[in-house]
Amino acid sequence: MSLKKMEPDWWIELESTYRERIAERKHLYTIHGKTILDSLPGSEKACYELMEMVLQFLCVRYPKLFHFDEKTGMFQNFILGSQSSIKTMDPLMFLLEHVPEDFLITQEDRNTGLYVLMAGVSCSAVGWNMATKMGKTLEEIHDPVPDYKEKMQFSMNRYFSKMPCEKPIQRGSWSLEIGQPLFLQPNDPHFKLRAEQLPHLDINDIYLRVDWQTLRRLPVSKAIVFNFKALFTPVTRFETEPYIPRLLAQVLRGSKSSFLEYKATHHVVHKLLPALDKWARAQEEKGWVPKGWKERTLDEDPFFPGWEFHKNN
Repeated sequence: MSLKKMEPDWWIELESTYRERIAERKHLYTIHGKTILDSLPGSEKACYELMEMVLQFLCVRYPKLFHFDEKTGMFQNFILGSQSSIKTMDPLMFLLEHVPEDFLITQEDRNTGLYVLMAGVSCSAVGWNMATKMGKTLEEIHDPVPDYKEKMQFSMNRYFSKMPCEKPIQRGSWSLEIGQPLFLQPNDPHFKLRAEQLPHLDINDIYLRVDWQTLRRLPVSKAIVFNFKALFTPVTRFETEPYIPRLLAQVLRGSKSSFLEYKATHHVVHKLLPALDKWARAQEEKGWVPKGWKERTLDEDPFFPGWEFHKNN
């Protein structure tokens, strides 16, 4: 699962695409309704608690961008030039309209002790939606994940039952996409591209999608909240990132077929692998990567050698 400790001060990060993402989320909800946002009876307190936590975080973390008046209950969003009444607004709608991230709320079933998805807003789902997950246990939600039942089910159930409020965690989940589809369903024509290898596919149209995910327990309701956002990086950027072409090529060649099928890599590997090999050879020739280097997790994980230079330039 590659779980890591989360720094609470960086729970929700805003990007330059904020306005566009919020507009996209509203548009998706208008079209898809409950497949984007839904809740079950019994989740009301947890939803409200989550909204309060997010609201307080935004106002403290970004005081020049957001403001909340406790007396009037009015929330001001200076980026969008809007204000909302927290007293009357649905908590999940607040998250949809002000935070470019998705939130899923799970709560313990007192009869079974298992955690069940009770509420959420999800605009960045590929191949699934809220309607397919509502009311299901962790095992049922992760049914498509290879080896989940055999290798992760028991430990995840135990982790959820014991997770403390003060120790949130994070991880990244990746996939390879043509373009930058945020919300993609099986009946969408774009989804069918995953079933074929287009001979004229342009390497510039292939993106690495990373869903950056966090997990934390709410202190009052004790619900566990899973939140995530999708980030897209053009794979052509890997040409100048040392080690990355070799690492990704090894994953694509050495992973189990069930894993690669789940990651839906088939539709891009015919163009991506030759490019990765070419970039890897060039990096060795330039001395960026030692010749004969054996693929492994980098010491700089989750970054790569020289990332400071690339970040500043």
